[in-house]
Amino acid sequence: MTDAELAADVARAAGALLLELRESGEAEGRALGALGDLRANALILDRLRAERPRDAILSEETADDPARCAMERVWIVDPLDGTREYGEGRDDWAVHIALAINGEPVVGAVALPSLGLVLTSDPAPTLVEGHTPPRMLVSRTRPPHECDSVTATLGAERVPMGSAGAKAMAVVRGLGEIYLHSGGQHQWDNCAPVAVALAAGLHASRLDGSPIVYNCADTSIPDLVICRKELAEAVLAAVKDCQQAA
Repeated sequence: MTDAELAADVARAAGALLLELRESGEAEGRALGALGDLRANALILDRLRAERPRDAILSEETADDPARCAMERVWIVDPLDGTREYGEGRDDWAVHIALAINGEPVVGAVALPSLGLVLTSDPAPTLVEGHTPPRMLVSRTRPPHECDSVTATLGAERVPMGSAGAKAMAVVRGLGEIYLHSGGQHQWDNCAPVAVALAAGLHASRLDGSPIVYNCADTSIPDLVICRKELAEAVLAAVKDCQQAA
């Protein structure tokens, strides 16, 4: 089984577990989210340790082992991205399985279990034609202030959505053209989505245009943008103008 096949298989299995748990009625709301995180994490770690015992793992739900920083290959996973949405019975939540090699997001799988979808870096999704005016995916609860500048410059329409994975995959799926985030994320929030987006031919970077580097000692990744390549220059310029004016 290739790394990409393994990522997809593990993401799919964790998603099935989470759907079954939610349908069981064993827990609700925040308690359901916490239980889902715990059980999906256990499944993912068991599979990756069995299939790739020499690789390091960085998971949101497991204490970080600094030894990973010296490893060439590290799996970066979020067992349940969008815990709130999952607990609320929504469909905009995801499972992230990624493999970073020498800091680059080489392999990614993002499962959208409620939609019956798993999007992967290999085979990569095929992009559909973009929409005009562009649609910008933003947080349901904390849209970044840079969005105002992008909206004014590009005439973008805002589309609120839940998890980072769901928003990023909405761009991959042709349901939006821009996903913009600032205010803080961690490596597990975006490694798998970035791997899939890059494989599909989208632009993905920090808001200053620099590449996103993974397996750093500090797990924080404060900001990112995923968008269609033809929009990247204008989006980054609008963000820069907004930040300089602040």
